[in-house]
Amino acid sequence: MVGIIESGTLLLALLNPFLLIVYLVGPMKKLDQTQFRQVLIRAGIIAGIVFCCFTVLGDVIFSTIIQAEFASFQMFGGLVFIIIGLQFVFKGPTAIEILQGEAAHISGAIAMPVLIGPGTISASVIIGKRHEPFLACGIVLVAVFVSVAIVVLLKTLHDYVQVRREALIERYIEIAGRITALYVGTVAVEMVMKGLKAWFDK
Repeated sequence: MVGIIESGTLLLALLNPFLLIVYLVGPMKKLDQTQFRQVLIRAGIIAGIVFCCFTVLGDVIFSTIIQAEFASFQMFGGLVFIIIGLQFVFKGPTAIEILQGEAAHISGAIAMPVLIGPGTISASVIIGKRHEPFLACGIVLVAVFVSVAIVVLLKTLHDYVQVRREALIERYIEIAGRITALYVGTVAVEMVMKGLKAWFDK
């Protein structure tokens, strides 16, 4: 039971709904509660399916299907997040422009790269190695569901508080977005360095 909790906590920490809400500030402001929830659920379903594939198949996807080293994925994912981090620094929390489109078209953009990234995919592979396939998929899906539920709850809280403290909320989101940029940029550089190290070690 402890192992199950540890595995679920690992993926939930990497999904980090409290950080995720900063990424989603654009759609959160534009969409009403029902639209936002539907978009997020669709994104969660996409992410859950992808995570389950990596949980069950693990390194086989990279070595056999993609025929590439996981280090390559780490480096590319790191570069993507470096770009996002730089946009956050200069543009603030609405930097991910692809999330500013119509509600019907942004579920995939939320799923990748916001939910699906090198860190969460790595965690899915690790969970798949720790547990039986059926149990591992269950752990992954529960973690995704909890993350989505927390973000929806934060959206509800945002809408309630914004009516009374709109200026304060705007200032908080702006500051949180800049701080997030430092975190994202640091993690992204670390991902690139780990990918390079793996290549050199090989």
